[in-house]
Order: sequence, then structure tokens, then C-alpha cells
Amino acid sequence: MDRIEIDELRPNEGATHRKLRVGRGHSAGQGKTSGRGMRGQKSRSGGGVRPGFEGGQIPLYRRVPKLKGFPLVNQKVFTIVNLKQLASLPAGSEITLDTLVSAGILQDPKGPLRVLGDGEVAKAFNVTAAYFTASARTKIEAAGGTCTVEE
Repeated sequence: MDRIEIDELRPNEGATHRKLRVGRGHSAGQGKTSGRGMRGQKSRSGGGVRPGFEGGQIPLYRRVPKLKGFPLVNQKVFTIVNLKQLASLPAGSEITLDTLVSAGILQDPKGPLRVLGDGEVAKAFNVTAAYFTASARTKIEAAGGTCTVEE
């Protein structure tokens, strides 16, 4: 295929035609009313309705709810536990989502475990979770415990 320079670009044959000159007499094909018809709002100069007007029906932009946002599609849901909830567990215990449910700290887990840093840790725990906040990780490791991220 030959290379075409930008100054050689042309529309395809038959793609362009002369602008129709309306209002130049009845024999011209679009004379007198210029294709707008006889009467009505759309025939007048400046006529027509504003964008979004639906003929008096409440328009779409007034029908949809405002300022409430939209629900996230495929939102990730986590089961959240704070460090202060782990204080009742014995020192040196392995903490996972299953052990928290069996200990009665969590009732119905909704997803992977997230450990947040609210509260203090005085015992060493071996915690396995999907996510740790930075404050939770430093507090657990400062008490002599370990943080393991599961995939």
C-alpha cells in the first residue's frame, strides 16, 4: 500500500456534496419554509426546545436520584477485627478467621480477615490474615507476635 502524506488527504469520491441553499424560491426544492413546515414551535426562528426537555413530562435529569451515589459493583467485603478484641485469647495462640469464629469473637464472617490497629496488645500472637494495617502490624510485632499475610 502506498504511503499517503498528510497534505494529500482527500475525502472519498462522492463523500462530499454542495451545501443545500434553502429559502431561495419554490423551484429550488427547499423554498419558502425551507423544509421546516408551515407552523409550530420548530418552524420559528430560535424555535425548538431546550436540551433535556421531554414535552412536559418530568425529564430524566429530574427523575434520577441526586447525591446518593451508586453502589459499587463487585465490592470487596472483609471481616474486620480490632486488636482490642484479641485480648481475651491466650498468649502464643494461632489466630485465623476460623479460630476467631470458634472463640466467639466473630459470629458470621463475610470475607477475608482484616486486622485493624484499634487497641493494645500485651501478649504474643501468631496472626494469619489477608490484610494488616500498619499500626496493627507494629503493635503485634512489638508484643513479640508474628503477622502472616494469606493470599
